[in-house]
Amino acid sequence: MLDKEIVLVGYSGHGYVVAEAAKSCGISIKYYSDLNELYENPFRLEYLGFEKDLSFQGWNDKYTFILGLGDNKIRLETFNLIRSKDLEILNVIHHSASISKNISLGHGNFIARNVSINPLVVIKDCCIINTGSIIEHECTIGTGVHIAPGAVLLGNVTIGERTFVGANSVIKQGVIIGKDVIIGAGSIVLNDIQDGKKVVGNPSREI
Repeated sequence: MLDKEIVLVGYSGHGYVVAEAAKSCGISIKYYSDLNELYENPFRLEYLGFEKDLSFQGWNDKYTFILGLGDNKIRLETFNLIRSKDLEILNVIHHSASISKNISLGHGNFIARNVSINPLVVIKDCCIINTGSIIEHECTIGTGVHIAPGAVLLGNVTIGERTFVGANSVIKQGVIIGKDVIIGAGSIVLNDIQDGKKVVGNPSREI
């Protein structure tokens, strides 16, 4: 990685958080990719173009990527696009995160400030584990998941692909959450949730 030039894909709200976290753990970003060159440029990055344009110049093995995209669908599409070019996507882990050495971590993940992750957790690819969230022992988090700020997953929870767990939600131990689920902020989840459902409340209910 030392001889690679780092490209941040997505340079707005969530991208700023990722950029700051990258800096905190010694990743020096040189470029950003976005739909257009942006007036706001708080980290003084150079514009490389838009990764979905045919003229994009970033498909070169001198570049390595990090993901600054908050939307699960867009982030996962971009992850797959970059991987299709056989290029590397780094994990970004804020220096303040407390993470067990006994976890399995895929590629292209973001672990934010003050996150706690306990032993035997599996986090697959392209996930966001956002500010102050807690992942207890033996949880499995599928590809493309977003765990929002302050959410708590108790032990042995399973989260399916592309699911969103809202801020300050709590998921009871052993619960299995399906794919493409949306869990509203502040929800208390006591039972399994099937694919594609939306739930809110305490205790959570389908809407």
